[in-house]
Amino acid sequence: MDTKIGILIIAGVCVLILLIGVLKKKGEFLLNFATRTVVCFIVVYFLNSFLASRGLDIAVGFNLISFLTLGSLGLCGMAALYGILFLQLL
Repeated sequence: MDTKIGILIIAGVCVLILLIGVLKKKGEFLLNFATRTVVCFIVVYFLNSFLASRGLDIAVGFNLISFLTLGSLGLCGMAALYGILFLQLL
């Protein structure tokens, strides 16, 4: 086995063990993050549909950046994403 692969396997196992420890202690944080993300993505989907039906070409995409923004900031992050898009219209 190549030494680089061995080091990657050992590092992966260490990260997995640390992740399990974090999940035990930070389960409530992850649950809140997931809840905020799901609720905000549902609101974004319907808001994108509403704005498209009104003829406005503004839509927040579903990608990693929006996932992290909506999950960490919640509705304020959603307002920030739409605010950025509205500013681009000016």
